[in-house]
Amino acid sequence: MINVLNVAEKPSVAKSVATILSRNQLRVRDGRSRYNRIFEFNYSIGGQQCHMLVTSVTGHLMELEFEDRFRKWHSCDPADLYTAPVRKFVPEDKLDIRRTLEEEARRCQWLVLWLDCDREGENIAFEVVEVCRAVNRNLTIRRARFSALIERDIHEAVQNLVAPNQWFSDAVDARQEIDLRIGASFTRFQTMLLRDRFVIDSAQDDRNLILSYGPCQFPTLGFVVERYWEIQSHEPEDFWTINCSHRSDEGLATFSWMRGHLFDYISSVILYEMCVEEPTATVTKVQQQEKLKYPPYPLSTIELEKRASRYFRMSSEQTMKVAEDLYQAGFISYPRTETDCFSSRTDLHTIVQEQREHPVWGSYAQRLLDPGAGLWRNPSSGGHDDKAHPPIHPTKFSAGESRWSQDHHKLYELVVRHFLACVSQPAVGAETIVEIDIAGEMFSASGRVILAFIPTTLTLDSGVTRPPPLLSEADLLSCMDKAGIGTDATMHDHIKKLLDRFYATKDANTRFSPTNLGEALVMGYDDIGYELWKPNLRSLMEYDMKEVSMGNKSKAEVLATCLQQMKACFLDLVSEKDDSNVSLTYILPMPILTIHN
Repeated sequence: MINVLNVAEKPSVAKSVATILSRNQLRVRDGRSRYNRIFEFNYSIGGQQCHMLVTSVTGHLMELEFEDRFRKWHSCDPADLYTAPVRKFVPEDKLDIRRTLEEEARRCQWLVLWLDCDREGENIAFEVVEVCRAVNRNLTIRRARFSALIERDIHEAVQNLVAPNQWFSDAVDARQEIDLRIGASFTRFQTMLLRDRFVIDSAQDDRNLILSYGPCQFPTLGFVVERYWEIQSHEPEDFWTINCSHRSDEGLATFSWMRGHLFDYISSVILYEMCVEEPTATVTKVQQQEKLKYPPYPLSTIELEKRASRYFRMSSEQTMKVAEDLYQAGFISYPRTETDCFSSRTDLHTIVQEQREHPVWGSYAQRLLDPGAGLWRNPSSGGHDDKAHPPIHPTKFSAGESRWSQDHHKLYELVVRHFLACVSQPAVGAETIVEIDIAGEMFSASGRVILAFIPTTLTLDSGVTRPPPLLSEADLLSCMDKAGIGTDATMHDHIKKLLDRFYATKDANTRFSPTNLGEALVMGYDDIGYELWKPNLRSLMEYDMKEVSMGNKSKAEVLATCLQQMKACFLDLVSEKDDSNVSLTYILPMPILTIHN
């Protein structure tokens, strides 16, 4: 029998894995950290008898930081931070977890990694490997790949162990170093340059004000500011349209002018008077057609966040917190995934079968499984596959856990209903479009067939063009996704930082406005010709990091290219600031700003 150290990403996941594998026949003892306990039991992996020890970390075990002599703000020129040495270390609050791993690894022959199966989880896995290998160079390293904390996934994962993915980990290392160096240099520069121009409207010491810059955070702010500027610059313009309706015993039919509207009043009046003089409406075309509403693609993280925002006005941060709870409790699959297509190996019928007892949608699930009903349809593919996790789907039946909050109930129902819709035939409807002619002007409506009539009302109405609305959270997520800003696991964090840093606010309708501070920072960079608030640079970085994760580029190559580009940009910015012709108000073209805390 060999000793196998199993390490999960969170204490709750360690407990679930141990409970499933041991069939609840396990012994529990404390580790060095009181939150990260150790579960022991015997198990057979591929015919090898194993004494299993299951414990956990709590997210990242290590942090990346500059060496001590560069950590103080005035210790060096911010430009030096692009080449200053950095180190990865276990912070003080994680030392007890490290000691537990070291003590257990010394007496084990295998290390099995149960970290989340995405890039971030893979990076944490290599942090665990580094700590354990430091005390036991002979450890055999294995990786368990799973997407749901349910019996079939966990047992299958432990019987099909693989090697950890170095490329995934390298991509995260590259992102961490890029974000640290760029974020620290620009944050120090703009904070030290501009801090005296701000007043904090609270008891907070304004000497502690940090004007942070983040390579993802600023483009996200840019989307908010750009829409705000679009609204502010909108000039209302009058237009005119002809509205026609006809009331009969069968109801009211409203016809839309097929020109839409005109901005020229005289032309509108002439056309309207022609219609009034010859008001008989003649049906020129009747088109009857079948209308199909196709099922949605399988559910990805971004789509989950967007739908929760639209349907429930739930923030992306809260959505991911609730989804993580449901995943750790075993009710949904892993909630951080870019995949919107199911593998042919996925047993979709079994997932539907588990929902047959639900009092609301159980009968529909039963009909889906009936071949005679003709409701089943294999789900379409959205064309995205991160090769790590399937789309988000229910993994266990629940009629409503008593301990759940309303948000938990809503999100679980959303996941289930979305999945059932994915495997359903399109909804079929019928539409009749009627086109009419009044004095040569064409109108259309959906309604019953009438050969000719005199309109009940025929009016010339005016209107005013309106600007687009502020970005909603769903809109902002769509902008970030389209531009490649952040990942499915980090987008909600970037949005939260805008609010935490007082760069933007969010109203009750989940729509974002920039604060004076947020607008001023974007305006300052824009006025001196630096589009650091645009998504282009970060999109290229994200693309390069994806190339690293696929093994197409090396971590060193991406770091060198990206940091060289950003350092040149930073030095140009500093030279602009140092130019005697450039004043402080040019970099931040606003008066003293008050931040309301």
